[in-house]
Amino acid sequence: MRQPTLASPVPLLRARTSRRLAVLTFREAHDSGVFAAQLDRVLRSATPVSVGQVQRAMSGGAPLPPHSVLITFEHGHRDVVTQALPVLAARAVPALVFAVAGLVDTDDPYWWDEADFLVAEGGWARSLSGRAGGSVAAALAAMPDPDRRRSLAELRVTAQHRAPSAPQLTSADLHHLLDAGMNIGSHGLGHARLDRCDDYALREEVVGGHQRLTKLTGAPITSFAYPDDVHDLRAVSLLRELGYTSAFRNDGRLVDPYSGLPDSLCISRVRVGTKTARSRLDAALSAWSPSASRRLRGAEAV
Repeated sequence: MRQPTLASPVPLLRARTSRRLAVLTFREAHDSGVFAAQLDRVLRSATPVSVGQVQRAMSGGAPLPPHSVLITFEHGHRDVVTQALPVLAARAVPALVFAVAGLVDTDDPYWWDEADFLVAEGGWARSLSGRAGGSVAAALAAMPDPDRRRSLAELRVTAQHRAPSAPQLTSADLHHLLDAGMNIGSHGLGHARLDRCDDYALREEVVGGHQRLTKLTGAPITSFAYPDDVHDLRAVSLLRELGYTSAFRNDGRLVDPYSGLPDSLCISRVRVGTKTARSRLDAALSAWSPSASRRLRGAEAV
């Protein structure tokens, strides 16, 4: 007896997952050619959207188009302006750029890069004595924030050379991004890990960073990226007070804006970069495919 033919699950899976949002986060865009190739790959299989569209969709407004993708940049590297912006502008693709507010208009290195350099130059701190391997930056980030700051000060005093300068985004850069149609978000005042801050330091990171970016840009700042991807409930409360409508962390998941009541102050992102394998990027953009879904673990709706 002839067995009935089972319907392929692919159309159903594709229909179910077409509404998922992929929020891609780049930490840098050192090579404009590589970034352009990645962005073109995005455009072939997904529809770029702005953070404003995402915020409206998650608050019950107009739905996002199928297979939407939001491009974000973390840490506020200057190459967002010099390398990525021309590529984005040429393709009319919006993006959300998170800036570390306290570094704007400075040539100070990121504290984690500075720590690695100072240790390599013989820098020593009491809190790091007896540490058995592993990342210096990770060890410092895990400390209570006053200890991290004190340890960095000790490293600066004891290292043979000071860390080289690293020109950061300028106020003019921020206005250039805004004029090009990009959005600016806060990544804290100094990129301290929020769960290691006391209430005073946490308020300085969240509120102080917000106030400085607002003053520098003259624009409303309504998006936040949690430093070190740590979602701190005390920060959420402050963000709500300040009128933030979106906040992000990197946890490798896609987002279903219409499943239940999604938390707009804890939106998932997928980290990519210039060294991201093509298959990894395809998986993030094509999670409706069974093979891609297997490659990208954690692509379920959140």
